[in-house]
Amino acid sequence: MNTILLPINPVHVENILNGSKKYEFRRVKCKRKIDKILIYATHPVKLIVGEVTVLDVIQDSKERVWKATSEFSGISEAFFNEYFADTQQAVAYKLGNVHPFKEPIPLNSLGLKYPPQSFMYVPDSMINEVHSVS
Repeated sequence: MNTILLPINPVHVENILNGSKKYEFRRVKCKRKIDKILIYATHPVKLIVGEVTVLDVIQDSKERVWKATSEFSGISEAFFNEYFADTQQAVAYKLGNVHPFKEPIPLNSLGLKYPPQSFMYVPDSMINEVHSVS
């Protein structure tokens, strides 16, 4: 199983957790097939707040990605266009079951000092640690 730790703005995290955002958008697709995402809510929260399964990955022109995802994007078309303004391609991770953690996890409890800039692959040993503390 391949899991990534993904820093996400707290506004978008809330929409993922409440089910109104069913896609997470990125400019670059991970090289490995991703099964799960650990959700790291960025400043001011700065905690890993849950995990979500990845059902599919859509990679195409930004116009086609928006058309396929807009209904459950959880963002406005203007925000989408601004985010992808400097690229022709877009990536959308289709999100499945969301599992919010009862107790959010600080990065340092997993041996991390800083969140990744875009994402990081999470080793199995860290996944086991996450599940033992969540």
